[in-house]
Amino acid sequence: MPATATYQLLDGRACSDALKQRIAQEAAEVLAKRGRAPHLAAVLVGDDGASRTYVEAKVKACEAVGFRSSLIRLPASTTQQELIKQVQALNADADLDGFIVQLPLPDHLDADAVTLAIDPAKDVDGFHPVSLGNMVLGHDGFLPATPSGIVELLRHYGIATNGKHCVVVGRSNIVGTPMSILMSRNSDPGNCTVTLAHSRTRDLAAVTREADILIVAAGKPGLIGAAMVKQGAVVVDVGIHRVDDPSRKSGFRLLGDVRFEEVAPKCAWITPVPGGVGPMTIASLLLNTLKAASDVTRKLVN
Repeated sequence: MPATATYQLLDGRACSDALKQRIAQEAAEVLAKRGRAPHLAAVLVGDDGASRTYVEAKVKACEAVGFRSSLIRLPASTTQQELIKQVQALNADADLDGFIVQLPLPDHLDADAVTLAIDPAKDVDGFHPVSLGNMVLGHDGFLPATPSGIVELLRHYGIATNGKHCVVVGRSNIVGTPMSILMSRNSDPGNCTVTLAHSRTRDLAAVTREADILIVAAGKPGLIGAAMVKQGAVVVDVGIHRVDDPSRKSGFRLLGDVRFEEVAPKCAWITPVPGGVGPMTIASLLLNTLKAASDVTRKLVN
């Protein structure tokens, strides 16, 4: 870090730890009320290293807050019919509060068809059209975990959003598009004027330089440099990429969509990679599972 840096970190680990303490208290109430803890299942198809690491982190997080967790491993050769059958079995499992099918799936599987097969009442990833529709309309429901986690991170650190210009880079249905909706809602955090930029945006740098709050979910390592960021901006980096690095014991290092060392000195606040958005995604998934388990959790998610 440069010696003259004045930025502050949006520390996702610290924020998620605080949130998980609250979740653990509520989980204990659920256990006392109905005789069983909230139960989350994850389906992992194939052996993608990043997906495996992420799912295992979710299992550990469940244990830390007193949830039950189940990990269902399926081979990469699993057919569409077999995966749908597994989803239907989880839909029918009365002992299960919510579940996720870890993405990305192997190329021969249709992720949209799998998402549509999930019971919206157990869609704790918030990807089903019913969940997304409830979000757009401002109705109660499961919010997509990463956008919801970012909102909670901004709330935790008291980031002012009312009337600010928020630029979201990336328009995926998982992060970018729902993020733009949440930041524009009449809420706090929220009430931003939002620009949704993407791969067809002309002069992306000119657009991002206008952002008071810049949220980058483009999936391109090192896309955003210092010349693309306004002085004093709040920058949230959703990207996380493994890049080969023979100098490290692991053989790789993790990078975001933002060139942290270059951009951070211009920022008021910025997320690190790792340790920024990732922990908040998992915390939001736990919160959705808690919501699915009992109405006593509404005070945490409204």
